[in-house]
Amino acid sequence: MKKYLVEFIGTFFLIFTIGCTVIPPNVGALAPLAIGASLMVMIFAGGHVSGGHFNPAVSLAARIRGRLSSADLIPYWLAQFAAAVVAAWVMRFIKLPGAASALPIGWKAALLVEFLFTFALTWVVLNTATARGTAGNSFYGLAIGMTFMTGAFAVGAVSGGAFNPAVALGATLMGLSTWANLWIFLVANFAGGAVAAITYKLVNGDE
Repeated sequence: MKKYLVEFIGTFFLIFTIGCTVIPPNVGALAPLAIGASLMVMIFAGGHVSGGHFNPAVSLAARIRGRLSSADLIPYWLAQFAAAVVAAWVMRFIKLPGAASALPIGWKAALLVEFLFTFALTWVVLNTATARGTAGNSFYGLAIGMTFMTGAFAVGAVSGGAFNPAVALGATLMGLSTWANLWIFLVANFAGGAVAAITYKLVNGDE
């Protein structure tokens, strides 16, 4: 139960930070920096308890990698998606719902960049937080948070920069994305996480 609570807390603050920095007013060009920092500090705070996934795609990758049991996968997902719902609900007491904008280049571009940066994010998680060669390091939270920040700066204007199915759900509930586009994030994010885990195993074997 402690692991699930930590996953809920970390995912909540990640999505809550997104709402606070992306929904007007007070939207700033440095929103990705705040969002990446939020993910970083939550990983440092809870990584030793739950692994600090805060992302259903990362949890799937951890399962494929062998660092999360089958019994824990569904409870992790439930905690993460529940956090998205609660974060979106709390935002309604702070800001008016956001204005969903159309994908500027279309769904194919959004699908591609969401896949690529979810792959990158999960690849960094696996190699900094689960690999034998980086065991016991003190930088994994920074590396993961910076990867999320990089993706948000790089392709946020293309897809919104979710790289996380729970973030996608939270953004949809907050009015930042349409329900019609939710499938793009779910498919791209889960596929990116799964491919990253398979690639990790090809490179590192069954360490």
